[in-house]
Amino acid sequence: MNPRLSDAIASRRRAQTIGGLRGLAARSAPGAPGSCAPGGGEPAETTREQSGPLEHCDLCQVGIPPDHRHLLHLSERRILCVCEPCWAMKAGDADLRPTGQRTLWLPDFDLPEEVWADLRIPIGLAFFMVSSVTECVVAMYPSPAGATESELHFETWRAVSDRNPILEQLEPDVEGLIVNRLSDPPAYLLAPIDRCYELTGVVKAHWEGISGGTGIEPAVDRFFAGLRAQAVAA
Repeated sequence: MNPRLSDAIASRRRAQTIGGLRGLAARSAPGAPGSCAPGGGEPAETTREQSGPLEHCDLCQVGIPPDHRHLLHLSERRILCVCEPCWAMKAGDADLRPTGQRTLWLPDFDLPEEVWADLRIPIGLAFFMVSSVTECVVAMYPSPAGATESELHFETWRAVSDRNPILEQLEPDVEGLIVNRLSDPPAYLLAPIDRCYELTGVVKAHWEGISGGTGIEPAVDRFFAGLRAQAVAA
């Protein structure tokens, strides 16, 4: 592809995503019609870029270091930051799961524009997880207010998985497919679910004012560069 055309396509994708995020910001403002936290409560985001006082275990409140364990609360779809003893004792609870371990880069992932459009994701960033609670695939995408979620119709997801058999290996609840259609070419990877939620935390943490400011794009670029450095090719 012509480099100028490639740059133009990437710029258009970025503009569409920032425009979509601004629209989400307007809808999630206090008093805006339809503004609500998905699933009855906003999932907790974790981001390695946040700084501040020592974090605390969400289960026992003991202080924990920045590089700590996570558990997923299945019914609430919420990430819990936990200390080592709580992780060891609670990882087998019925409503808790340890987050996944692998990060796989998917250079040959096939998701043409028409199939992406059928997913009805309003911006070019999202992750997808298989929920054992709802027994369906849940799409989540970042907004200035946190994660917004949407349950996908079976046939819509099947159109994606038929093109990409590796999705049959996606471990329910604890792994997700991350999609970044801002980059050129678009980037796709399987990642632990806490890293998926981290994407929503990055957007929320760097959003400024009504327009979003200038920090969103470089923050998202750094996030994906970090994932790329950790990933192995599928």
